[in-house]
Amino acid sequence: MAQTARFLLGGLLALALLIALPAAGQVAGEVEGDAENPIADAQPSEVALASFTTAVEGREPVDAVSFLSTDQTQIIFFSDLRDLASQTVTHRWEYNGQVMAEIPFEVKGDRWRVWSSKQLRPIWLGQWTASVVKADGEVIASESFTYQKIE
Repeated sequence: MAQTARFLLGGLLALALLIALPAAGQVAGEVEGDAENPIADAQPSEVALASFTTAVEGREPVDAVSFLSTDQTQIIFFSDLRDLASQTVTHRWEYNGQVMAEIPFEVKGDRWRVWSSKQLRPIWLGQWTASVVKADGEVIASESFTYQKIE
């Protein structure tokens, strides 16, 4: 717990937030990592976390979403990237096998957290997939959620 508080405090000092509007209905955000207070139990993976969420607070997802009802129209894909500094990664959003959005991020540190969001239409029911894709086309993480009508 103390390590988390130290990490959050150090992160606030190093906060760099970049928001862009890559295309209608998508928002991208990225925040630099905290090199002074790395997480001790970090996994030796390029993607420590890839998750859908309804919001990002304190540079972390507030929840993990696998189902979303049509009374909500926005979803966020969050990625905690490791050891990808100076590379470009892309969030690729797909619905029914069709690419709906691609949002690139320039990774500027050894730990870099990025997120993108998608505005959903009630007619886009079914499974959505978002992937973290390296510049060479390699998919290094992928997650899915189901958008469904609740009656």
